[in-house]
Amino acid sequence: MTVVPVTSADLDAAEVSWFSALCSDDYAYLGVPDGSLRSSFEHCSDIVKKAEELGFRNILCPSSYQVGQDTLSFVAGCAPISDRINFLAAIRCGEMQPIMLARTVATLDHMLKGRLTLNVISSDFPGEVADSAFRYKRSHEVVEILRQAWTRDTIDHDGEIYQFKGVSTEPARPYQQNGGPLLYFGGYSPDALELCGAQCDVYLMWPETKDQLADRMRAANERAAAHGRTLDYGLRVHMVVRDTEQEAREYAEHLVSKLDDEYGQLIRNRAHDSGSLGVSHQARARELADKFGYVEPNLWTGIGRARSGCGAALVGSTDKVLSALEEYQKMGIRAFILSGYPHLDEAEHFGTKVLPQMKTCSLPHAYGRVPSETPATPLGNGERH
Repeated sequence: MTVVPVTSADLDAAEVSWFSALCSDDYAYLGVPDGSLRSSFEHCSDIVKKAEELGFRNILCPSSYQVGQDTLSFVAGCAPISDRINFLAAIRCGEMQPIMLARTVATLDHMLKGRLTLNVISSDFPGEVADSAFRYKRSHEVVEILRQAWTRDTIDHDGEIYQFKGVSTEPARPYQQNGGPLLYFGGYSPDALELCGAQCDVYLMWPETKDQLADRMRAANERAAAHGRTLDYGLRVHMVVRDTEQEAREYAEHLVSKLDDEYGQLIRNRAHDSGSLGVSHQARARELADKFGYVEPNLWTGIGRARSGCGAALVGSTDKVLSALEEYQKMGIRAFILSGYPHLDEAEHFGTKVLPQMKTCSLPHAYGRVPSETPATPLGNGERH
C-alpha cells in the first residue's frame, strides 16, 4: 500500500526520466571543470538524444543563471531532433509576463506534439533577493493564470501581483488537452507545500531516507487533501550503477577523488537554491551519513559535496538499484528523475542495465492529456479567426 493516496493509484509503471546538464553541471571528476563536458547545445542535445535512444520517457531541463543553455530556447531547439521523449522544462515564475509565458508554453507544446511537461520553480532571480512568501505568492498567481489559459476561454485574474480581465486564451491554448501540460513541483516550506497541494500534479522530492521521504509525502498530501485533490510523487536522485556493488562503490569514490571541498562549496553557492530549506535537508543527510557517506545502505551523499540541490545517489549493483527503485514505487512514487556523472556515460549504464527491467510510462499519456491526433486548437487543426 502506498504511503498516501496517489492520483495514479492503478498505474503499474513509472515515468523514468534523465537529466540534461544545461547549467554547467557535467563532470568526469566532481569539482574538476572539463571543457569537453561544457553545457553547449551540442553536448546537452547529445544527452537528450542518448536518453531517447535508451528509452527514458522524459528529461529534466533545469534553469539557472550559469554558463549553459536557456531552458525554453533549448527545448525548442530539441523539438526537431526528437520524437518520443518528453521534456520537463523548468520555469522560474515571474521571469516572463504570465500570459506571454502561457503563449510560449503553447508554442512549445505544439512543436513537441504534446511532449512538454513543466517544472515550476520559485527561486530568486539573478542579482535579486525576494521574500520567500512573496515568491510563492507570485508563483501561485502565475500557475493559476497558466491553468486558466489551458482550460478557459478567457483569463480573469484579480491577484495581488497580476490583474487581468477578459483576455482571450486563443493564442495560449496548448496541444495537450484536459488540463494542459503536467506541473511538477518540489519544495519543503509551508508556502511551497500549499502551492503544490493547490495547483500542481507531481510533487518532487530530493533523496533522503525512506522514512523522511514518507514524511514529505504525508505533508504534501495533507495540503492537497485540504483542496480536495491528490498528487503523484517523484524522486530526483543521481545514479551510480555497475555490475557489482564493489564496482559501483569504487566508481563513486573515483568521482570525488579529485574534489577540493572549498571549490565544492563554491559550486554549491553558485546555484539559486543554495540557501533553500531543501538544500539544508540535503546537507543534514550528509551529516547523518556513515564514514563512507552512506545514509542508507545504497544511498550515498558524497555528490552533495560539490552540488547544490539533489545531493545523493543510489550506488550499487544492477539488482540492488532495481530493488531500491521498486521499494520507492511501493511507497507511491511514480516518477524518477535520474542523472549521473558524466551524464552520457551514466545514462548508458543505467539505460542498459536497469531500465530494460522496468515498466515505464509517460505520465501525460497516463493522465489522458495527449490527444491521439492534432487537436482543434487555434494553432492545431482548429478554425482560424
